[in-house]
Amino acid sequence: MPSDHPAVERVRQQLLLQGGSDEIRTLSDSARSALEAAEALNIEVGQVASSIVFKLPNGKALLVITSGRHRVDTSLVATKLEVEKLHRADADFVRESSGFAIGGVSPLGWISPPGIILIDEALNDYEVVWAAAGHPHAVFPTTFNELIKFTGATPMVVGD
Repeated sequence: MPSDHPAVERVRQQLLLQGGSDEIRTLSDSARSALEAAEALNIEVGQVASSIVFKLPNGKALLVITSGRHRVDTSLVATKLEVEKLHRADADFVRESSGFAIGGVSPLGWISPPGIILIDEALNDYEVVWAAAGHPHAVFPTTFNELIKFTGATPMVVGD
């Protein structure tokens, strides 16, 4: 059961530690993509806060918490961060950096904090957003401002 999964418990504990609600919803269908999550929750795809991991040129992880309504513009983000380019992160790098498998990467509860955390300003358009809770079938409700508080993310336009 996803609610008993160690990664989900790590997210739950981090939510409580940060002063948030420990409400984690288990979905019968997978929420590996923003579209799947939106359909399972009956919400707009833009309300899904997807945690996308990239590798920075220095080898550290970059976490971009983006709205499900668009893709991350890697050239735009690289320019804003003043790096040559963002590198794709493979499944092993994501798991080693975050402690989560792709499809269940949470914006908090990482085993090694990312080098940089950005949050898509588009998420501020919604009163409630939903993020992965450490497992492809587990999500939690939050807000744009809570995600900034909980993760220390820097707001930025990351796509169009």
